[in-house]
Amino acid sequence: MSGERVRPRVGVSSCLLGAAVRFNGGHSRDRFLSDALADHVDWVPMCPEMDIGLGAPRETLRLEHAPEGPRMLTHKTRRDLTGPMTALAAERAAALRADGYVFKSKSPSCGIHGVPVHNGEAVADRRNRGLFADGIMNAHPLLPVEDEGRLHDDVLREAFVERIFAHARLRELFEGDWRPRDLVAFHSRHKMQLLAHDPYAYRAIGRLVAEAGTCPRDRLAASYRHAFCTALAVRATTGRNVNVLQHCLGMVSGHLDPARRADLVEVIDSYQARHVPLSVPLALLRHHIRGAEATYLRDQTYFFPYPDELRLRNHVPS
Repeated sequence: MSGERVRPRVGVSSCLLGAAVRFNGGHSRDRFLSDALADHVDWVPMCPEMDIGLGAPRETLRLEHAPEGPRMLTHKTRRDLTGPMTALAAERAAALRADGYVFKSKSPSCGIHGVPVHNGEAVADRRNRGLFADGIMNAHPLLPVEDEGRLHDDVLREAFVERIFAHARLRELFEGDWRPRDLVAFHSRHKMQLLAHDPYAYRAIGRLVAEAGTCPRDRLAASYRHAFCTALAVRATTGRNVNVLQHCLGMVSGHLDPARRADLVEVIDSYQARHVPLSVPLALLRHHIRGAEATYLRDQTYFFPYPDELRLRNHVPS
């Protein structure tokens, strides 16, 4: 059983890959992004500050309070860069063909949360996004987005990587000469993955796919894309994973002797009790699925949502 080797296209703040474009002339290279993940994705790097003509090093920027919304100004010379930055964001958002985006945390251009807005020398609010990130995220509300700081969290890292690979598989389907039967096959491979995220959406999307032969092609694609991406934006929980594991166990149970079935039940219970990571019951299930020649389960993306080399399911749930 091996993953589908689609390569997500992922936008990224170029300083996170080691480009010396920070305000101080340095970079903020992140090892997970530049080393581990770089082997499996196609990065689309950009630095908004450099793209609006600022050099490196440069004067620091900050967001300042204004009645119409935060303005981006240089700290000392008070040069207002709001117009160029929002125009760049609109231009890049319109042209963006990415499966996800990783932004530089806390940046007045690229931060996705907790960016301070000043009122004079005081901080008036810390609940803001950077201007460039805000433009991208408003234009693409279902785009998987994170910053490098949040990706240090095991759960958030796994969720983000899972989503970008799912988005990439869907993009690859719809960029090709697909037919309704291709969408049916795609959906069939993703059923367990969807069930782990949102059981209600799992059923609703199934009803949508049942109309694949009668719904106009463009409308079907738009409806499926929205429903699929919305479902995967819901965080998979331990309880929902247990439900999927038990569902899969039921489908291979007839091929197992009592001892092997008891082993699987025990390890699923251990995962539910938060004693072992998800990778443990998954590895055992994958082994038995191969032995039972259970083609339907073997092809489920739930078992290989991204390359195994990333080892993102090895953390014990908290």
